[in-house]
Amino acid sequence: MAAPSVPALARPYSLPIASSPPALPAPDAAAVAAQQELAQVGAAAFTAPGFRPGLVRHVVLFRFLRGVTPFQKAEIARRFLELAVDSRRPDGRSVVRSIETGLQNGGEGQDDGYEMGFLVTFGSEGDRNYYVGRPVVTRPGFFDPAHDAFKTFVAPYLAGVLSFDYRVAAESQPPSASPPKSVKHHARRRK
Repeated sequence: MAAPSVPALARPYSLPIASSPPALPAPDAAAVAAQQELAQVGAAAFTAPGFRPGLVRHVVLFRFLRGVTPFQKAEIARRFLELAVDSRRPDGRSVVRSIETGLQNGGEGQDDGYEMGFLVTFGSEGDRNYYVGRPVVTRPGFFDPAHDAFKTFVAPYLAGVLSFDYRVAAESQPPSASPPKSVKHHARRRK
């Protein structure tokens, strides 16, 4: 009499192999839209300085691995800030308008472990696209080699990176706290 067959619990080739890298998360809607736009207009137009002019902010937050020293964090901040000078197009034109940095110091408890933040400002979406480069733009000559080298340098220190970009659509400021209009004093002439 034959032993009853037991169905397999999983298809043998559907299981991950221990040495397989972890699966990358599915791209979000903004990443898909960027890839589609790049495919439509081409890398030269997508990364051109005049592509969609206007202020663009690129917010980057770092969560560090345990054991990263204050000295290493300071070196990371220094090198990131240098991108304001080093990020240039092949013709030498600067890509970045400004870079700011600071350490998390809010008391809201909403930082999710992110310790250091950067705010990078660009004059167009094309400048931002050129700066960001990979994984969006992979064609050599159409992404910033200085920023690409920085990403390679910083990766071993990071437990997480959060990046958020937006085009400045509106800005609000309180009324200026200008001093009251000066009152002109006229000197009286003595007669």
